[in-house]
Amino acid sequence: MNGYVNFIEYWEYSKRKDKIIYHNTWITDFTLTKENAYILMRGGRARWKIENETFNTLKNQGYNFGHNYGLGEKYLAVVFAMLMMLAFLVDQIQQLCCTLFRSVWKKLKSKKSLWESIRSYFKCFLVKSMEAIYMALLYGIHTQPLEQLIDTHDTS
Repeated sequence: MNGYVNFIEYWEYSKRKDKIIYHNTWITDFTLTKENAYILMRGGRARWKIENETFNTLKNQGYNFGHNYGLGEKYLAVVFAMLMMLAFLVDQIQQLCCTLFRSVWKKLKSKKSLWESIRSYFKCFLVKSMEAIYMALLYGIHTQPLEQLIDTHDTS
């Protein structure tokens, strides 16, 4: 590598050319040509969209990425971040591959609501599988009995 970088600036205007719809810049070590500049811009734009949507999801949909885990010793914050990313990966796989997961998510309308509901089942019931939780959330506890951990009828 020669130590040089290249700069791409992209402006997208409305059809009447009176309004800027999108503007961005990128720095790259790729050699720019007339043939590849548009392709590199599209790649940079797609990457930004993916990163932006991912971090937005992690911060606002129940993963608590915005929370500062830096209260621990040395590597604790990194471990928590890695565990959160691993959970996010598993959730992404479920979104793609698990019809039951998608059905429960659709019923509860948001991931945040889904995570809160799942946590509440873990607090109150001994569950044998995630499938049991999803079935209980989708169809109700009466159709998918769960073993209760706490006695809600105990008055002492």
